[in-house]
Amino acid sequence: MIIILILIVLLVIAFIAIYNRLVVKRMRVNNGWAQIDVQLKRRYDLIPNLVETVKGYAKHEKGVFEKVAELRSRAMGAKGPKEAADANNMLTSTLKTLFAVAENYPQLKANENFLKLQEELTATENKISFARQFYNDVVMDYNATRQKFPQTLIASMFNFKPREFFEAPEEEKKTVPKVKF
Repeated sequence: MIIILILIVLLVIAFIAIYNRLVVKRMRVNNGWAQIDVQLKRRYDLIPNLVETVKGYAKHEKGVFEKVAELRSRAMGAKGPKEAADANNMLTSTLKTLFAVAENYPQLKANENFLKLQEELTATENKISFARQFYNDVVMDYNATRQKFPQTLIASMFNFKPREFFEAPEEEKKTVPKVKF
């Protein structure tokens, strides 16, 4: 009888330990997403200033400015990693167009505000990249843990759902950057 009682206590302890481990990993995933969200918010706050600076020099590039504003709004309203990744990838592509427009205006390229905003945006892109890497690492760990036995039983009992990765666009994965000197 004592052996059965000890086994039951050990099973309960193991159950609690597995549940708590899943909770901690889920919280890490939530934290990882929050870190991406913070950096994306910073990026969204920088974009209007950048657009206004470029507008002063490139008044006839109205289509680019409208597209940046539209994609910024879409990205800000995205729900979930997949939708956010897709919207931000389109925004990144459009920002490249904005910087290409800026290349045609030597006075703009020398403008101190533009250079500072461009530098801040580059730093933010790096922070987003690091946050995305952290998030994807904790998602991988969480998803792997919830698929292992016996964690999968507890995960399904308590509705621990798999999480999506924050993916880079396919063209970034396949294209090699060109370096020109």
